[in-house]
Amino acid sequence: MTTATPVERLDRLSDQLGLDLWIKRDDLTGLSFGGNKTRQLEFYMGEAQKQGADTILITGAVQSNFVRTAAMAASKLGMDAVLQLEERVPDMGEQYYSSGNVLLARLLGAEHMHYHTGEDEAGADNALHVRADQLIAEGGRPYVIHLGIDHPPLGALGYVAGAAELLDQIADFDVAVVPSGSGSTHGGFLAGLRLAGNTAPAIGICVRRDRHQQHARLQKILERLSGMMMFDPALVMKDILTWDGALPPGYGRISPSTRKALALMARAEGIFLDPVYSAKTFAGLLELRENGTIQQGQKVVLLHTGGQPALFAYQEELIPV
Repeated sequence: MTTATPVERLDRLSDQLGLDLWIKRDDLTGLSFGGNKTRQLEFYMGEAQKQGADTILITGAVQSNFVRTAAMAASKLGMDAVLQLEERVPDMGEQYYSSGNVLLARLLGAEHMHYHTGEDEAGADNALHVRADQLIAEGGRPYVIHLGIDHPPLGALGYVAGAAELLDQIADFDVAVVPSGSGSTHGGFLAGLRLAGNTAPAIGICVRRDRHQQHARLQKILERLSGMMMFDPALVMKDILTWDGALPPGYGRISPSTRKALALMARAEGIFLDPVYSAKTFAGLLELRENGTIQQGQKVVLLHTGGQPALFAYQEELIPV
């Protein structure tokens, strides 16, 4: 489902920021509007096919790119999709619940469920299993894509492969900046670099939890990933880097720095970021440049994870920019 994505030099931003700045365009992975979840879903959907599933079930935020992309993958493979939308972002307007990824998923004909909170991964997964049991009773063959980290991180394998793809394109960068949410993209990317012998720092910009919580989550993911791939977890554990300066006011909420980063990328390079992941990641890069963590003249790769459909759900918060 994934096509190789380009790496582009951001000439104007490089000049403005005093960097040699590049962007890995994983918003162009293919499958609907692309994004990092396409890489992850190759492995989940492969397992679903292996098990003979006819329906996939997945949970995520109302404007989840993962949920929308999973519905598209299911359609492409001739499966049904059950999408559970969690209330992770309070006090949002009508467009948040009807536009963007929600609209696209409904056009795909997916079944929708709702879960009352966004801070209960075990409960959200259990609700999917209740629906899966109903489907089994009706003669169906469901496959659950779990949210909780007590399950094999198949999605992280997508970014082990993604890191290898990047290194084939550009291997001499000084630092990579990536979003860190569920942890599968960040963890898989870091493992992919180290397994290939690349020692560049991969700074994860926290979009969901503070840096301490995210660091602990990544440790668990990498422990499981190392067991799946049979490598020594010590190879990667010491190199987990998380930064949460761009996280406030919280998951799915837009700060002035996020809005500024989104507008800067669009107006300087003609590339749209999304308000939940990639704009916060770029905002983090800008703050790390300002505080000296990222230094003058360094060659930096920013991972663009897609998610642009969510822009339409955040109109009221983005305009005026």
